[in-house]
Amino acid sequence: MGKPVIKAAHLKITDHLILGVTKAHADTGIVPFKTFDLETRPMVGWNQVGDAMKDGSVDVAFMLAPMAIDLFHAGVGIKLSMFAHKTGSIFVKNKKANIQKLEDFKGKMIAIPYQLSVHNMLLHQLFTRHGMSVGAGKDVALEVMAPSQMPEAIQYDEDGEIGGFIVAEPFGSQAIKEGYAEEMYLSRDLWPKHPCCVVVIKEKLIDSHPEAVQELTQSLVNSGKFVKDNPQGAIKIGAQFLSQKEEVVMHVLTDTPDRVLISSELFPVLSELEKIQEYMCNTMGVMHSKINLEKFVESSFAKNAGAT
Repeated sequence: MGKPVIKAAHLKITDHLILGVTKAHADTGIVPFKTFDLETRPMVGWNQVGDAMKDGSVDVAFMLAPMAIDLFHAGVGIKLSMFAHKTGSIFVKNKKANIQKLEDFKGKMIAIPYQLSVHNMLLHQLFTRHGMSVGAGKDVALEVMAPSQMPEAIQYDEDGEIGGFIVAEPFGSQAIKEGYAEEMYLSRDLWPKHPCCVVVIKEKLIDSHPEAVQELTQSLVNSGKFVKDNPQGAIKIGAQFLSQKEEVVMHVLTDTPDRVLISSELFPVLSELEKIQEYMCNTMGVMHSKINLEKFVESSFAKNAGAT
């Protein structure tokens, strides 16, 4: 019986860069896998990632934490094994929308990557603090849009109807570099060291090949350290993995300290996940009920891999 092929879903965002480093190091023979082979599957949007986990076409997915909680609640047999990163997103304004301050977003639309996302939560907290409501028929409308489509959406928004978007890097920096957007906030400034994307694994894979899950987890933790210790190497891998220009990836990884945290704090913290589901369930009402996080999170692999 040969080694299993682990199929991993992801988006082309910096939040998922540790998967790209792991894949690059395996493909080039720098760190070959002993217990499995890895196949990465880039997806366009979050619905595609969720569908792939539900229909079993992938074994592992890098996905939004609230989305993962919702899938577990729906009965999908998955476990959360580690955080994929912390922080890493940006809220930008459309240059054509004539926005000088937060209140200027009234009557505008803001693109978000998914309803069940920390991005949606952060916007809700931000505008609520400034006395504004967010959602259909309210002060600021929201529209779900695939992250990769956001820069182009404001590029061709001649009337400035789109106020801006909040999204994982590098798409915010891409729009800024291309001249269509300006930075409003980094997500780390709205919630310092916040979790966002997590690594979820099918229970069937954990049960049948725990040694492969452990080796993959160890590689992901090591890849985080590689990003910190070898930024130039990470930039080159990132440009290929994310289909971006090196200057955009360089900006995200090196221009602002802690714009995205990849090298540390990948161990899953229950209290931080609880903060997300508590707010999205009881304050926003976009989650209908909470789950038992202790049954959802399987942190032993991250612990054994030395994740902190």
